[in-house]
Amino acid sequence: MAAIKLDRHEKGILAALQENARLTMQELGDTVGLSASPCWRRVRSMEDIGVIRRYTVQLDPRKLGLGECVFAHVTLERHKENAVDQFETAIAGMPEVLECFAVTGDADYLLRIVVPTTEDYGRFLSERIFSIPAVSHVKSSVTLKEVKFETRLPLDHLE
Repeated sequence: MAAIKLDRHEKGILAALQENARLTMQELGDTVGLSASPCWRRVRSMEDIGVIRRYTVQLDPRKLGLGECVFAHVTLERHKENAVDQFETAIAGMPEVLECFAVTGDADYLLRIVVPTTEDYGRFLSERIFSIPAVSHVKSSVTLKEVKFETRLPLDHLE
């Protein structure tokens, strides 16, 4: 899929919203050199076409008792009928799984999971992941330290 074309105002809007999604239209317009109405129209247009997916807040998982971040490489049994659909449906209903990607390599999926403790992760594996019939193998990596965590997308490559 080709990237859409954005002008300097739209790129500025996206950069500003990634930094602070609580800006008013007036503040956003002032930041990018537009009045509130044209700024609002551009934001609305980018929402309509799906460039802006949603607005959210970032929470600190550790301060909320979710001290462990685990990356799980999940391999499915290939010969099971509907294995992919079963797995993806089950994962969609697990709030502990923050991200799930179908990947290439030794595993079929990469999951980012947050739980209070490693013991909780063990229970999560046993009770939730291994209860999915299609799962054949899980290789886990428990994080030791968060070196970089970013949600802002780089926009420099946009024309």
